[in-house]
Amino acid sequence: MKAMILAAGKGERLRPLTLHTPKPLVRAGGVPLIEYHVRALAAAGFRELVINHAWLGAQIEDYLGDGASFGVRIAWSAEGEPLETGGGIQRALPLLGDDPFLLVNGDIWTDYDFAGLRDIPVALAHLVLVDNPTHHPEGDFRLEEGRVGARGERPGLTYSGIAVLDPALFAACRPGAFKLAPLLLAAMAEGRVSGEHFRGRWVDVGTHERLAEVERLLAELR
Repeated sequence: MKAMILAAGKGERLRPLTLHTPKPLVRAGGVPLIEYHVRALAAAGFRELVINHAWLGAQIEDYLGDGASFGVRIAWSAEGEPLETGGGIQRALPLLGDDPFLLVNGDIWTDYDFAGLRDIPVALAHLVLVDNPTHHPEGDFRLEEGRVGARGERPGLTYSGIAVLDPALFAACRPGAFKLAPLLLAAMAEGRVSGEHFRGRWVDVGTHERLAEVERLLAELR
């Protein structure tokens, strides 16, 4: 199974850090955020990675290179301008092939073990969900008996930014910028999205406060 890391965001809420440094290269514990993912994926047995980029993307390519120093092979999907999550994935599909692939948001930090997703069966998508963080108390989706659906009236769980997707999810999409969520909701309506609840360490590193939270977690692990 191949894996894709989404690394095209500008990280505007992390300014001034991201004025001259792409968000995936912002450091926590002295290590760029994206490097944690690359090393964790390699440890989990993933050998072929695809990474997209837009804002200051050349810096990410310069840092990771072809991936050989991390025990992986990296193919790059450069975007002239951000295509949002759905559009960025669709653009990279020729690099990902016809089989389901692992997707990881480049702006999260987690101790999730990716190895468990290498052989998981999927209809159109399998989502890893987490408890709702304080900045997102209502959550995104509901999880019932291994199936994921729209949230409904009560708070659900939050999408972690980790998923396994079948390329068929994008079969009806045209090239360009579009979001991933509407595709997932349509697949949920057909009962074709499975999921799991991860209760380990996870942070959406979208602000300076959350970056500091990762620093604290890393200090605890040392």
